[in-house]
Amino acid sequence: MIEFDGLTKYYGRQPALVDVTLKVPAGVVFGYLGPNGAGKTTTIRILVGLMRPTRGTARVRGADTVREREVAQRHIGYLPGQFVAYPDLTAEQYLRYLAALRGGVDPAVRDAMIERLDLDPSQRIGAMSHGNRQKVGIVQAFMFEPDLLVLDEPTTGLDPLVQREFLGMVRQARAAGRTVFLSSHVLSEVQAVADTVGMLREGQLITVRSVAELTKQAFHRIDLTFAGEPPDSDVLRGIAGVRRAERNAVAVHVELEGSTADLVKAVAPYDVVDIVSHEPDLEEVFLTYYGQE
Repeated sequence: MIEFDGLTKYYGRQPALVDVTLKVPAGVVFGYLGPNGAGKTTTIRILVGLMRPTRGTARVRGADTVREREVAQRHIGYLPGQFVAYPDLTAEQYLRYLAALRGGVDPAVRDAMIERLDLDPSQRIGAMSHGNRQKVGIVQAFMFEPDLLVLDEPTTGLDPLVQREFLGMVRQARAAGRTVFLSSHVLSEVQAVADTVGMLREGQLITVRSVAELTKQAFHRIDLTFAGEPPDSDVLRGIAGVRRAERNAVAVHVELEGSTADLVKAVAPYDVVDIVSHEPDLEEVFLTYYGQE
């Protein structure tokens, strides 16, 4: 569905992207992550045909986004990171206008999305809250049922209930065989829906791996509560797999790599009353990658 080959972009002498090569198959949710300034939005603008690369190519279903831009764009539904619409139009007028530009849209599909996101289509866009404008942006991206959805910070300003509905829409798009290219700083939502993640740092793609692989390599966090005095931190740090240990009067907080068996055996004589294990998440992986020098 998506193919980048040596994608590079310079702003003057400053590189924004450097030799990014990537293939994203159809029917997956691909999370595109990185800190501010890593090159995510530049990549997206090239992908949707709004910017030319300095060198290299981007293709959507085989169509070059520069030389065959109109062909590529027919397959794309796009929500930019800063969604802007005509403020004097109502949501309904705006969505009808976009549908006419694209050759029509199934009104039942559009109306179902409006209802699902609890959007009032009669309200003027300029009078809407940021969250409601974002709902308009989501509807305009999804309503054509495109082969590829390119979503840049899609849940900005949405309340938790609408965020949940949005994630359901992403899952349904994937189930229908469509591809989602998702860039978000809300790592929990990326982890909830993404199959694979690519991470950028200073314009370079540093890893592309499945979410399962990435979270498997992260450390477990374990909280242990004791009836009496906990073991010394030095004792805990000597246990196989323990990377870090902190204690207070009745509890110990441990970061552990690998099996918990040795840890459990070592603390058993200290009258443990509670053990809480926190599964690794994408945020920890992200911090591990970007905490490296």
